[in-house]
Amino acid sequence: MFNAAAIQMISVDRLDDNLQKAEALISEAVANQVKFVTLPENFPLMGKHDEDRLAITEQYGQGPIQEFLSAQSKQHDIWLLGGTIPIKSPTPDKVYASSLLYSPTGDIAARYDKIHLFDVIVNESQQESYKESNTFEPGSEVVVTKTELGNIGLSVCYDLRFPELYRSMHADNVQIITTPSAFTATTGEAHWESLIRSRAIENLCYVIASNQGGAHINGRETWGHSMIVDPWGNILASLEQGDGVAMATVDLAKQQQLRQSFPSITHRKLDYQRHE
Repeated sequence: MFNAAAIQMISVDRLDDNLQKAEALISEAVANQVKFVTLPENFPLMGKHDEDRLAITEQYGQGPIQEFLSAQSKQHDIWLLGGTIPIKSPTPDKVYASSLLYSPTGDIAARYDKIHLFDVIVNESQQESYKESNTFEPGSEVVVTKTELGNIGLSVCYDLRFPELYRSMHADNVQIITTPSAFTATTGEAHWESLIRSRAIENLCYVIASNQGGAHINGRETWGHSMIVDPWGNILASLEQGDGVAMATVDLAKQQQLRQSFPSITHRKLDYQRHE
């Protein structure tokens, strides 16, 4: 049993300001005896243009953002999920949206590169559309890492709409799912809570969902409502808008009892095959 925190931010177009804000919110969580902290997607930068993220791209394993995350996890003796940061890819002018999990020693324990990219028209009449594939390179590997807290499956934002991703995580006995996000206000109001609770219920997992939560300099508005949901679909903690922290207790013994008494995972007749 341990306390977890989903940090919500309204990231701006200045890296240093976002790191300072993240540091303050991490400290707030740690003051409440939290052992696992997650940050939202794009926490280091929400610029005026999608291409702005290229300016803060880092090589995997080095750079100021990764140094910040490493230092924070080590200083506070916590597991820390760095939302997503732009990591250099082989394709010129494109980056991976990488979600990095840091151990209490400050080391990277896992890396997940966002697989599903948000290329959609949200509202044609208002010309609200997104094309992440212009600047992002998609990942290809499902990631579940074993920690002393439990088996943590990594995903990001738009991944929530693809349940086969989470089903495939059961090959490694996933117990906790992370979904750092920058869900739009339009899609968030319609689907955010439904998707998170569905992924928790169908996988009998805890879901820790850190979201961006407000108006950004590019005119985009994100939905907020960062939350922690238990394997029965109960919302244990939620934060509607603004910068802040949603905190709750994760009880894997209770989860195990539920999986034994309600073993829907073992009742599956159709299975997804992982593609290497």
